[in-house]
Amino acid sequence: MSDDTYTPPAIWQPAGDLGGTWGSLNRPAAGPTHERELPRGKHPLQLHSMGTPNGVKVTIMLEELLALGHTGAEYDAWLIKIGDGDQFGDGFVGINPNSKIPALLDTGVTPHQRVFESGSILVYLAEKFGALLPEASAQRTEVMNWLFWQMGSAPYLGGGFGHFYAYAPEKIRYAIDRFTMETKRQLDVLDRQLAEHRYIAGDDYSIADIAIWPWYGWVVLHRLYEAGEFLQVDDYTHVVRWAKALDAREAVRRGVMVNRTFGDPSRQLHERHDASDFDTRTQDKLEG
Repeated sequence: MSDDTYTPPAIWQPAGDLGGTWGSLNRPAAGPTHERELPRGKHPLQLHSMGTPNGVKVTIMLEELLALGHTGAEYDAWLIKIGDGDQFGDGFVGINPNSKIPALLDTGVTPHQRVFESGSILVYLAEKFGALLPEASAQRTEVMNWLFWQMGSAPYLGGGFGHFYAYAPEKIRYAIDRFTMETKRQLDVLDRQLAEHRYIAGDDYSIADIAIWPWYGWVVLHRLYEAGEFLQVDDYTHVVRWAKALDAREAVRRGVMVNRTFGDPSRQLHERHDASDFDTRTQDKLEG
């Protein structure tokens, strides 16, 4: 434990740049910081996002819908560079007042429908196209149980463990221990569930899998925070089995490419406006 003890003041005041990877973007107020009109593509579904775990939930969903033959799920995906503060432009804030990716605008309905928060987008698309969310009450409720489990649990993994382990300007043992304990508990929750079921909510693939995989699947596949060894993720054998199975799905492989700005350039598709873009507009081809 540190010898330096912080005593909170009677009234908190922002200290400016908090340091760390995202410290310069933090501020204690909502609303736009600048004017920036959002572009508009040819498809009714306009997605504004980035290839983070929350972002790829939606691109995986859209690619899965297209793979199922739902041609109305064609979409334009526009890159929002959160490191540059694009999410604070007034156009984006108009779709998501919380300034977080992903955000979707459905221009195929009147009036146009904004949809924000990744879980809400998954449910909206599942209901719009009648796919990946069971109609029967019991099965639907189980999928929703796990969808909301992810919504409530992943902040401990991302904003808790990931932040203090990988992004904070200093390593605070208490914070890392606290959130490591919780992350491992959550992985055990999933491992016990997947020991008895093929997919998260039962025998059928659903939006629960799509929501959970980019966070917990990436962790056990050693793709998040470079923390696989630290967390001993290979011990969660049922989660690893499930994560590898989803990773092999073609729609998942396509979905994780969209709005991706890191890693192998051949796996980065900064914008997606047509299925052919996967073959012609990845960064290795645009930079080559």
